[in-house]
Amino acid sequence: MAHVLLIDDDPELLADQVRHAFPPPANRVEVARTGAEGVARVRAERPDAVLLDLRLPDRTGLEVFEEIRALDARVPVVFVTLSKAADAAIEAMRRGALDYLFKPVDPAQLRRVIGEAVEVGRRMREPAVLTETPPDEDGGGAIVGACPAMREVYKAVGRVSAQDVAVLITGESGTGKEVIARAIYQHSKRADKPFLALNCAAIPEPLLESELFGHEKGAFTGADRRRIGRFEQCNGGTLFLDEIGDMPLALQSKLLRVLQEQTFERVGGGETVTTDVRIISATHRDLKTRAADGTFRADLYYRLGVFTVHLPPLRERGDDLALLARYYVRRFGRELGRDVRDVSAEALDRLRAYSWPGNLRELQSVLKQALLRAVGSVLLPTMLPELSTEPPTALPPAAPTAGLAEFIGRRLGEGSESLHEEAHRELDKILLPLVMEYTRGNQFQAAKVLGVARQTLRRRLRELQIVPRFTDEPDDAP
Repeated sequence: MAHVLLIDDDPELLADQVRHAFPPPANRVEVARTGAEGVARVRAERPDAVLLDLRLPDRTGLEVFEEIRALDARVPVVFVTLSKAADAAIEAMRRGALDYLFKPVDPAQLRRVIGEAVEVGRRMREPAVLTETPPDEDGGGAIVGACPAMREVYKAVGRVSAQDVAVLITGESGTGKEVIARAIYQHSKRADKPFLALNCAAIPEPLLESELFGHEKGAFTGADRRRIGRFEQCNGGTLFLDEIGDMPLALQSKLLRVLQEQTFERVGGGETVTTDVRIISATHRDLKTRAADGTFRADLYYRLGVFTVHLPPLRERGDDLALLARYYVRRFGRELGRDVRDVSAEALDRLRAYSWPGNLRELQSVLKQALLRAVGSVLLPTMLPELSTEPPTALPPAAPTAGLAEFIGRRLGEGSESLHEEAHRELDKILLPLVMEYTRGNQFQAAKVLGVARQTLRRRLRELQIVPRFTDEPDDAP
């Protein structure tokens, strides 16, 4: 459910567009025609996102924005403006607004931007529950566990939350690193300030620098306006950099400067921008090893890892598996309309026999699939999807390279001017099916074998139209 507040003195068309994008009764869209009315509504009940016109009859949009921030800096605000110059909207983003849109608003862009705003607001306000026993209330951001390793995690979060230092969270994909990051944020001195998250592996390298630091108009092809990056938007708050181990080396030096001096320049600009942001980063990679072999800056690693929290994989958490399975079954059962209240001993035995390469997210996916098949009040082993208990088989003998060599020779004779890219494409046609066969379709393990980001592997499989013979891994595994 999304609660969106539109503050606009002429809201008819825009309000209809917002209601179409977020229809009732699952969502609620409120309209305020003056700045004073909008501030009063925010004071009475915090919306998930605010859509704010820059020109209002009683005061400017910037003035209303500052009043909203004074009430709660965590409420995401998106500006709308008729002015294509958008200087005021850019200034608002510099002060912490999430984004801005031009009137007339494109419906698809409206849905995307407001959807992102609602998600950002949810991440800031949803309690990140860390507890040894399942909470009484459902919490999407709950990490449950009583094993010794998780107790150490809880202690670490308690020790570092109030200290305004950089934190590095390590652990395999799907172990709950973002929930830990939000728990640190929510118990910190910056808990009343913004929290923004950015996945460094999910954004193409040419765009990542702009996403972090912003860019000036004309900085590169397509840069038709100034963009404010996350470091400016999040000034005073906390920035969570997920999969920091996949950040390109060229960007690492700029990030290091921000950590050391709290200053940076936008792409294509010479103005020095000052920021005050706490960095929490996370990775599934071994940064110490990558620093030693030169693929990650050692000085950046030491700056990011002032304090490190390591999350254990699910397979090493012992009896936590049963605790988590029962918790997720009750929680997802309510969401899916299934009256399942327990997990049978036989079903738990099957779950324990699996290695869980996708960790908590894979467990959640498996249990959701099981609940969709469930009948009765107890989850039985027959309701579980197939789980492979066999270790990955050895790679088959290497394929002959004659075909690749023949391809290279032919393209040389044809005068290719992009041979490097073409040869890598042909190699991937051989390599990726072999690795996917080896990992029985598990993309997490395949990406680990290849030494690439999982998003990069997925994109390459789609580009080459490679469909793995095995599909052990659930679609929404981390």
